[in-house]
Amino acid sequence: MKTKTEMIEMIQWIGEPVVSVLVLIGAILSVLSAFGIIRFPDVYLRSHAATKSATLGVLCVLSSAFLFFWIYDHYISARVLLGIVFVFITAPVAGHLNARAAYRTGVPLWKLEKDELKPALKEKGIDREKAKKEPLN
Repeated sequence: MKTKTEMIEMIQWIGEPVVSVLVLIGAILSVLSAFGIIRFPDVYLRSHAATKSATLGVLCVLSSAFLFFWIYDHYISARVLLGIVFVFITAPVAGHLNARAAYRTGVPLWKLEKDELKPALKEKGIDREKAKKEPLN
């Protein structure tokens, strides 16, 4: 039978590489996201890079922070959990709304073969071609 101290040491021994790997994955995803924002040709692909990979990167780093405090300090951080939930909910919604606003204001799409949304917007009275010509105030 192992003592409580030995069990804690064993959990910390297992938790250290898990926390390290999560931080490393989060950092790699964040760098890839930044690279995508710089290299992608239009606002829609950049929005995708900014929301998907950056969200996963931040979630990995915050998850590792949560695990670190839980394993080493025996402290369950409600702030970190709220941060995880907040990022997970708001970042994809913000990216979607940015892309939607860009589309409706007529920002050109890169290598588009068929615009399937155009007829649906015309039914609602939204014309992308007209929005391209009008200045934003």
